[in-house]
Amino acid sequence: MTHATAITFGQLPAIRIAAPDGAQAIVTLYGAHLVSWTGADGGERMFLSANSALDGGKAIRGGVPVIFPQFAERGAGMRHGFARVSTWELAASGLDGDTAWAEFLLAPRMLAEPVRQAWAHDFALLLRVAVCANALSMTLTVRNAGGASFPFSAALHTYHLVPDVCAVRIEGISSDEISIIDKLDEVYQHVSGRATLATGERTLLLEQSGFLDAVVWNPGAADTAALADMADDEYQRFVCIEPALLEPHTLAPGETWTGTYRVS
Repeated sequence: MTHATAITFGQLPAIRIAAPDGAQAIVTLYGAHLVSWTGADGGERMFLSANSALDGGKAIRGGVPVIFPQFAERGAGMRHGFARVSTWELAASGLDGDTAWAEFLLAPRMLAEPVRQAWAHDFALLLRVAVCANALSMTLTVRNAGGASFPFSAALHTYHLVPDVCAVRIEGISSDEISIIDKLDEVYQHVSGRATLATGERTLLLEQSGFLDAVVWNPGAADTAALADMADDEYQRFVCIEPALLEPHTLAPGETWTGTYRVS
């Protein structure tokens, strides 16, 4: 099997990344959005809403949306930024030992004209996705390719698939264990970079670097019912634990910033 294969996911062009041991990831070019990750054991690890549009008309609900250059409404631009609703391109792919990887690029020339005018900075955004055994690694690199500094925020809004959200236990993000009874939307700043997610079936190790903060989110029953792109009971099947850089980081001309999230 080729380590990076062009496929269609829903109505979207996508790349399937396949390691020799059977681990796989699927990333749509729309948003460089990781929509599926299966370990070498064949088990799906990512939640994707059955009601999510997969036609490029709006952001995908589930998987790993790339948040850039703005988090939520913390800024004057588009909510959660334009990266998750822009079409990226496959820049490179390869096999390092047993690890299969692919890199996706977003640059100003690829943005819709209104977006390019609203955020008029010269940049390159690179997302590297790598899989091997039962581990997934995602590395986001931001490069200032222009002549003026610019500030940005970023996050990898990861929807972890779980059997029952009420059984979830998260350790290492705050001083206390985090469990989810109902709606939860909490920001944790200056985290250690190492946490665990116990799902009741397995325990995942979550490691982040470059990203200084973490966000834990589940909409609960009431908010889920108000979301058109999520079935009413689907909140029970995921928890979002996302590495984030919430306070805008200013990048000087020629500088790069890198953030990594590894799940194993």
